[in-house]
This record gives sequence, structure tokens and C-alpha cells, in this order.
Amino acid sequence: MPLIEAHELSRVYDLDSGRVTALDCVSLEIEAGELVAVMGPSGSGKSTFMNLIGCLDRPTGGQYRLDGVAVETLSSDGLAELRNRKLGFVFQQFNLLPRVDACANVELPMVYAGTERRARRERALAALGRVGLAERAHHRPMQLSGGQQQRVAIARALVNEPRLLLADEPTGALDSRTALEILGLFQDLNREGVTVVLVTHDAEVARHARRVIRFRDGHLLSDTRQQPADARAALLALDAAAAHPEAAA
Repeated sequence: MPLIEAHELSRVYDLDSGRVTALDCVSLEIEAGELVAVMGPSGSGKSTFMNLIGCLDRPTGGQYRLDGVAVETLSSDGLAELRNRKLGFVFQQFNLLPRVDACANVELPMVYAGTERRARRERALAALGRVGLAERAHHRPMQLSGGQQQRVAIARALVNEPRLLLADEPTGALDSRTALEILGLFQDLNREGVTVVLVTHDAEVARHARRVIRFRDGHLLSDTRQQPADARAALLALDAAAAHPEAAA
């Protein structure tokens, strides 16, 4: 059974200027264990699609099943519970609480889930270790680089062991090298079995996904598969070039 099943999914907004169809009868499936890039220009429908599959919004028409659950039938409380149990979110802006350390930031989803305090701390530290930040667990966001802050945000998204990790422009606020580090982390997590959907306008980011879905004007424009670029290999090449600049010249 696919993890994501969208059938004739639509979203229409009633604005002062009239009705706007942001997503128009989109049907697709995403299997567990895929790494998918969702692309399109501003206004294409990609963000609306992410909001719908992330249970942050409700469709105007069509059906959506997440891990077999008919999402459109759920109450607001049911949607919130599904988000907390099944989904992890990573955004362009890291959305960390500035006054608490990395570990406390990662604990937040478990606070909402009612997890006991000792278990929260153990799982948060394990999640930080998973993204390579065990030694920064007690640093506040202002003491961390942009890439480290994004790693904290990824650890927070992973701490409840979600079925699906949704990342909206996750490298948009990072320099190119740090972006490769984050893409390498997503590829590592995907190899461990985490399903990842990257929403991006950047073709360079999309090169690192095995499947690329493109939207335009609210419609599904294309759905293609490719051999993904290896972010770790690109990082090694960058480091080698930096260590031996005369060879690169």
C-alpha cells in the first residue's frame, strides 16, 4: 500500500478577487522509502500540495490517504494527532526557540505528544546524535551555525519516528556547501528507510532525489525518475579541491 495516495486532489480558495484554483485534480502515489523532489515556480501549486499531504490544510475536492488513513474524514483534533504521529516538518527558516538549547528544541514534539520527561531527553539526545550534533546538544541556536540549526530542526522532525519527512526549501537559507551537507543527511536518512519529500524551486536540489514531480498552474506537469546525484561524493570532491587547489587549477 502506498504511503501517500492522492486521487483527484483539489484546493480552491475564495478570495476578494474571486475563486483561485491552487491545485486542480491531482492524482499520484508515493511509496514508503522514496526520496521525492516536488518542483514548480511560484504559484504552481507545489506548496499547496505540500500543505495538503502534510495535513496542514484540507482539500476542496478529491481524496487523500496517508498511510491508509482517509485524511479528509478527520476532525481538527484527528488531523493534529496524525501530524504528530506520522509527519515531520523541516522548513527554510529553522523555527527554533532562541532561549532554549538544541536538546529542548528537539523535545518539543514529544511535549505535545505527552511523552514522559526522562524519555523525551533520551530520545532528543539520540536524534541529535543521528544528525551528527550530539556534542552541541546544550548549545542555544545563536551558538550554532546555519547548517547546525537546520540539523537541529531535522532532529526535531525525526524524534517521533515519523512515516514521512516533509522539507520545504530546506537549503534555501544555506550556502552551497552547507546545502550539500544537509542534502547528504537527507540521503543518509532515506537510505535508513525514511520517506522524504523535498519541496524546492532549485533544480540543483532536485538532482539529489530519485523522483522529481513538477507542478504548473495547479496541475501535475510531469513525474520522472532519475539517477540521483550523490551529495556526499560532491562534498568529498569539494574538500579534495580545497586541499589541492593547484590540481583544480
